[in-house]
Amino acid sequence: MSIPRLKSYFTIFATVLVLGQAVSAQAAELPDFTQLVEQASPAVVNISTTQKLPDRKVSNSAQMPDLEGLPPMLREFFERGMPQQRSPRGDRQREAQSLGSGFIISPDGYILTNNHVIADADEILVRLADRSELKAKLIGTDPRSDVALLKIDGKDLPVLKMGKSQDLKAGQWVVAIGSPFGFDHTVTQGIVSAIGRSLPNENYVPFIQTDVPINPGNSGGPLFNLAGEVVGINSQIYTRSGGFMGVSFAIPIDVAMDVSNQLKTGGKVSRGWLGVVIQEVNKDLAESFGLEKPAGALVAQIQDDGPAAKGGLQVGDVILSLNGQPIVMSADLPHLVGALKAGAKANLEVIRDGKHKSVELTVGAIPEEDKDLSMLPKSGVERSSNRLGVAVVELNAEQKKTFDLKGGVVIKEVQDGPAALIGLQPGDVITHLNNQAITTAKEFTEIAKALPKNRSVSMRVLRQGRASFITFKLAE
Repeated sequence: MSIPRLKSYFTIFATVLVLGQAVSAQAAELPDFTQLVEQASPAVVNISTTQKLPDRKVSNSAQMPDLEGLPPMLREFFERGMPQQRSPRGDRQREAQSLGSGFIISPDGYILTNNHVIADADEILVRLADRSELKAKLIGTDPRSDVALLKIDGKDLPVLKMGKSQDLKAGQWVVAIGSPFGFDHTVTQGIVSAIGRSLPNENYVPFIQTDVPINPGNSGGPLFNLAGEVVGINSQIYTRSGGFMGVSFAIPIDVAMDVSNQLKTGGKVSRGWLGVVIQEVNKDLAESFGLEKPAGALVAQIQDDGPAAKGGLQVGDVILSLNGQPIVMSADLPHLVGALKAGAKANLEVIRDGKHKSVELTVGAIPEEDKDLSMLPKSGVERSSNRLGVAVVELNAEQKKTFDLKGGVVIKEVQDGPAALIGLQPGDVITHLNNQAITTAKEFTEIAKALPKNRSVSMRVLRQGRASFITFKLAE
């Protein structure tokens, strides 16, 4: 063999050796979840529920789907969701069934899961790791956090160790164990994508966002850190197809355990409440309120006789912090307030009229149901025209009393102009313009005439009883 060819072989061998070492090093850096799964799986349970539905008449000739020829596992899976009982009259007793996950948190059989897993269930069955099935008693639920607490009869049951979700950071490895599509003790892994996420209509949970594959049936199952500690309850997925798309959300275990303890001791959950409607501070609103950057929660509405009203908070205040904790996004405020108990003190740092101010108030308890707010009726007082392209009328005394307003004007007609461009509608009530309270139609017209050009201007609008600040610019 020639020398050059021999050198070539040595070069190839060295390259392969280096690549092999690199792959081995990379594999060594990846976490091994084997021990975690072995230790945690016995405490993860499958939860199935049944809900009896009204009977319906079924023809004797009705055909059931043909499941013959399917593998036994798939046939059993599809048969679970089919009504099986038939009365002598030919009526079929229908049962809605659902599958989910949960995990044992105490040796005597307390189990955490999602509220939506067991909602409206007539019967709840828990299947343990040894395949035994037990009926579960519902101790309590909290729809606002989507947490439910169950109890099964048992002693010396395997339990999971609770971690601290507040210590989680984006980029950390996490593992989920659950029953997607009914397949018990399925393990998936990923990383924490973000923390403190707020979802629409979910104001009291700062969700953990992950890229862990979560599918139907995973709901209620535990999310672990690498130490094998539970840091969250897998709750929701973002999907357009019905399956996993890379975005999933978990309830922080700190929140879930607080809810669990309250359900266990009192049967219900108490949360702090300010009695305000808030909105995000965007770039234009920040400019109109004289803020250096978009941040905080803008108070758009204050409920009469609520904690905020009694404590001196005002519409138009921008809340920057609560008890020293910064409010970066408006969604941060409900999380912090909800974690407080009724009667606790809350010190708010706010921006009011361009100046920093401290407001201290006593937190109240969140009402059982939200106040129903309806469309404001229109008044019939004389109209006023202005640069915005709207015709407005003043609120009458009855309207002011009904909606606890000291003043304001109702839009009677929207003409061509800025108002139409920003989406104002007849029936909308304007209470503030350019950070100034409106009491009469004449005052509204005067303020509108003096509006600055080419600068963001704020306007507070009530529509169907809900208030929000909007911004616009006048170019002329």
